[in-house]
Amino acid sequence: MTKLRGYAALAVILLALLFLDPVQRLLIAPWAQASPARRIRVFSRWQRFLAVWTLRCLRVIGGAGIQDVPKIQGREGVLILMNHQSVLDIPLVVAAVHDTYPKIITRKRYVRRIPLISHMVRLYQYPVVDPAADPSETRRMLASVRDAARSSDVPLVIFPEGTRTKDGEIGPFQTTGLRMILRQRPWSVYVLVADGFWERAKMKHFLAGVGAIRGRMTLLGPFEWQDPDGDAEAFTEGVRANMVAALATLRESAPA
Repeated sequence: MTKLRGYAALAVILLALLFLDPVQRLLIAPWAQASPARRIRVFSRWQRFLAVWTLRCLRVIGGAGIQDVPKIQGREGVLILMNHQSVLDIPLVVAAVHDTYPKIITRKRYVRRIPLISHMVRLYQYPVVDPAADPSETRRMLASVRDAARSSDVPLVIFPEGTRTKDGEIGPFQTTGLRMILRQRPWSVYVLVADGFWERAKMKHFLAGVGAIRGRMTLLGPFEWQDPDGDAEAFTEGVRANMVAALATLRESAPA
């Protein structure tokens, strides 16, 4: 029964992606582009609808236990860091941001061939990174991240570990991009720490056990970064130490 619920939840989500992709292309994108003043409101409501609906499908159809997502009041100058445990991290961080939408630094593999998601990466102008890129492409991608950090009028999201954890622990930070972002402007830095998702890290794992997910999250911050010329290394290390401590607290308070 548990496995059947997992198949059902995944089927509903995938069918929705196929159905909503043309809706996004033919309705949402032209609607936002016709009136730049409405862009943030339109993009925010659409993206939040998709994230909240996805999480609700996993709860109601799949039987996943996902606690309420913390709330971040989104605005310009907000930087959000989150540990990276599963494919659910993106809907989780989107659901956490209120009154606007986050701009998420995204892996290049999401740019093509994924219904709805690939078009959203381009439509929302997510900065794209690729660890396997050649040096010239890497420089171009880092320049895109730098420009987004300097000019974005919505919150910016980065997963500082750079890749999903294999054991649920906080991995080493890939600090080049994060420190570059910190140097572009003052930030109010919020930190989301999630646990209970890493054993279902990839889509294929959902089929065997959506109902086994017992996800929990906590919110830290804001940590104020007021001096772009300050010690980004010390600030980054302090943020990571707080994430490690918060993860340990989440696990200590988890039901047996």
